[in-house]
Amino acid sequence: MQIQTPDWVKHAVFYQIFPDRFARSKKPRKRLLHEGRWEDWEAMPTLQGYKGGDLWGIMEQLDYIKDLGINAIYFTPIFQSASNHRYHTHDYYQVDPMLGGNEAFKELLDAAHQRNIKVVLDGVFNHSSRGFFFFHDVLENGPHSPWVNWFKIEGWPLSPYNGELPANYGSWVGNRALPEFNHDNPEVREYIMEIAEYWIKFGIDGWRLDVPFEIKTPGFWQEFRDRVKAVNPEAYIVGEVWGDSRQWLDGTQFDGVMNYLFAGPTIAFAAGDRVVLEQVQSRDYQPYPPLFAAEYAIKIQEVLQLYPWEIQLTQLNLLASHDTARLMTIAGGDIGSIELSTLLLLTFPGASSIYYGDEVGLPGGIDPDSRRGFPLETNWNQEIFNTHRQLIALRHTYPALRTGDYQVLYAQGQLYIFARTLGTEELIIAVNAGTSSVTANVDIASLRTQPNKLLYGTAEVEWNGEGETQQLSLSLSPRSGCILGVGKVRPPLGIRDNGE
Repeated sequence: MQIQTPDWVKHAVFYQIFPDRFARSKKPRKRLLHEGRWEDWEAMPTLQGYKGGDLWGIMEQLDYIKDLGINAIYFTPIFQSASNHRYHTHDYYQVDPMLGGNEAFKELLDAAHQRNIKVVLDGVFNHSSRGFFFFHDVLENGPHSPWVNWFKIEGWPLSPYNGELPANYGSWVGNRALPEFNHDNPEVREYIMEIAEYWIKFGIDGWRLDVPFEIKTPGFWQEFRDRVKAVNPEAYIVGEVWGDSRQWLDGTQFDGVMNYLFAGPTIAFAAGDRVVLEQVQSRDYQPYPPLFAAEYAIKIQEVLQLYPWEIQLTQLNLLASHDTARLMTIAGGDIGSIELSTLLLLTFPGASSIYYGDEVGLPGGIDPDSRRGFPLETNWNQEIFNTHRQLIALRHTYPALRTGDYQVLYAQGQLYIFARTLGTEELIIAVNAGTSSVTANVDIASLRTQPNKLLYGTAEVEWNGEGETQQLSLSLSPRSGCILGVGKVRPPLGIRDNGE
């Protein structure tokens, strides 16, 4: 079977937004909650408090997002809910009125599309919430409710709030607030399929699927793909699966998954022993123990060999999300770790994903702390911000960084060098994660050109020989990286062009 995935995703740089925390509208558009009891924007977030971010606020920041180089947004849930993260869905057909409702979302969607920014929504289809109307009917009417078979009822009475009594219904990880759907019920299945179709017809560009591995009904995700792709063949379907995802990435279900298998080794290599273990040990990925370059190369090759290339190009690669601590905090505030990780992210095959605020150095521990309000510009780390802008721009400029082959050239000590090649376009990326300067002599017979123009970073570069005797001498300072290319690019200070 020939696997087909959305072409636009291969060229996408995503921006993940937690809507309550990105921006409050500066214009008086809200008809409700003018005097909302919002938490202070700069205060540490809490499990239940709201900061009042809305879709109008995001709309007002679309030019910032566009200028950063972002061309796709993934929103965590926006549907009506009684939680600040909105994974407790009340109504799948209504955007939360706190965010501005369906009207605001339509306006935002149109404004994003006018800027050639795609929009992907979070689909929470394993479970709903205690406030979901169908489940609420069961709570009110017990076994007389017509919706009883929509959930995994185990006995009576139901106890949705009193933990001293058995819940008597199935819920996600035992959380009574999240009653699970009975996906074996054809009506439930059809209901979810219609929701998926409705929002694709509304104009969204894809679905990110929350805990899709929990839905074990045979053929469910195959039908989901068929129904969504029938409406829009270029819609993106990406699953939240943290580990080996081959069973879902066979071309009949998802186009990709959130690539934590990339995130873990990349942070372990770039941050090394700076990783704050208590910020990562409770999560289902492993940015520890520290990796040397050779170990990192093995991990990356394993990831690249897991799935067909067409799938690799539509993986959602990330370094942090709303489910992890932020990279700044994981790395103990070390800016070099962030910059090296970001270099590896934005030169890796697949779609890159930036968690809102990471591009300006926003810290944050495990949730809810990782869901802080987007900081004022006076609190941005400009060095990290400029690194993101420069690397995103380079990714858009050079197709090889998006869809080119990935070849490891050198991996010794803490120096990792690889090439991205596409046709005649060849780039070399080098990362020195160590605390000492390093020089490597690399025999490179596989490249047809001699990339010797510094596109990013600082290095000393010298080429010797031709053809099978080509040798690259590359010197990097501690905790630094670079990208080399061919072209009429004036090298910044720090490069020695002895190879010309």
